[in-house]
Amino acid sequence: MKRKSHIKWSWIIIVSFFVLSIIDFRFGIFGFVCMTAPIYHALRGRGKVHCSHYCPRGSFLGKFLQKINLGNNMPKWMKTKKAKNTLLGIMITLLSISLIHSQGDFNKIAFSLFRFMGVSFIVGIMMGIIFKPRSWCQVCPMGYSTGLIKKAKDKRKAI
Repeated sequence: MKRKSHIKWSWIIIVSFFVLSIIDFRFGIFGFVCMTAPIYHALRGRGKVHCSHYCPRGSFLGKFLQKINLGNNMPKWMKTKKAKNTLLGIMITLLSISLIHSQGDFNKIAFSLFRFMGVSFIVGIMMGIIFKPRSWCQVCPMGYSTGLIKKAKDKRKAI
C-alpha cells in the first residue's frame, strides 16, 4: 500500500513546536513525539518511512533552505557508520545527562527537550546551508536508529 506523504506541509509541526515552546517552554515535552514517532514506525516494520513521508525537520530543511544552500556535497567521512554511531552516542549521552539533571521535574524535562531539539535543529540548518538542504537527514540519529531497527528486524525474520 502506497503511503500518503505529508512532507510538503509537515514543516508546520516543527515551527509550531518551537513557537509554542518559546511562548511556554513546557511545550518542549512534545519533543518526545518527535523522537518516538520514527521509532514507532520502525518497530511497526515500516523502516525509515518517517524520514521520507512525515519528518517535520526534513520538511522544513527541504522547503526553506532550497534557495540559500551552497550546494556542497557532505564529506564522505560524515556519512560513515563511525561518524553516525559517534553522533548517535553523543546525542544519547547529552540528552541522558540533561534528563538526569532534570531530576524528574516536568518543567526541566520539557526545557531539556526544547533545548535538545533546538540545538539539533540549528545544526541541521547550518548543515543545510553549507551543504545541501537535507544534509542533516543523512546523519540524523533518529533516521540512523530506524535504519538499525529495520536491519535487526530483517535479520530476525531471516532466522
